[in-house]
Amino acid sequence: MENRERILECAFDLFCQRGYDAVGVQEICSEAGITKPTLYHYFGSKTGLLKTLLEYKLGGFMDDLDRASEFGGDMTRALYHFASVMIDFANKDHKGYMLLMTMCYSPRESETYQAAKPYIKNIYNLGVRLFEQAAHLLGNMNGRQEQFAIGFVGLINHYILFLCYQDAEKTEISEETKKSLIHQFMHGIYS
Repeated sequence: MENRERILECAFDLFCQRGYDAVGVQEICSEAGITKPTLYHYFGSKTGLLKTLLEYKLGGFMDDLDRASEFGGDMTRALYHFASVMIDFANKDHKGYMLLMTMCYSPRESETYQAAKPYIKNIYNLGVRLFEQAAHLLGNMNGRQEQFAIGFVGLINHYILFLCYQDAEKTEISEETKKSLIHQFMHGIYS
């Protein structure tokens, strides 16, 4: 494994175990078997390391979510596809998902939140885009696309988080559960 990848993996493991703020640069270097100048050569700073790590872990997920936010004419199917991308990412990369979620709840001015903010905003904006594309089919939406997006993304995230708290090592959500969550949300928006 190259130095860059080793640093990313070691930092990821440490950040997942104890959080970004609790881990120092020297600890990352010791764990990766490198010197501080090597870390700074690749990432410039601890914050640069975090930003690179997020792109490394979340880039593909965000691309998949972008594609899933295209409406396509069937609301149930569109929501299922969007939720599946989120859930499948949590199923596949439990630690990566949990790291992003913990960063969402960091103080707003912290390095942690500022690094996660573009991803948090993008997830929300993609949800809004999905509901805006479907507005003509949902008469009761009446300008509440943002509210629907917050509710939908929140439902999925909190369901995953609840399962993560039950089992810290894995998150597995079945296809049947995905469908049940979508059905529950659809019932709410059509009522």
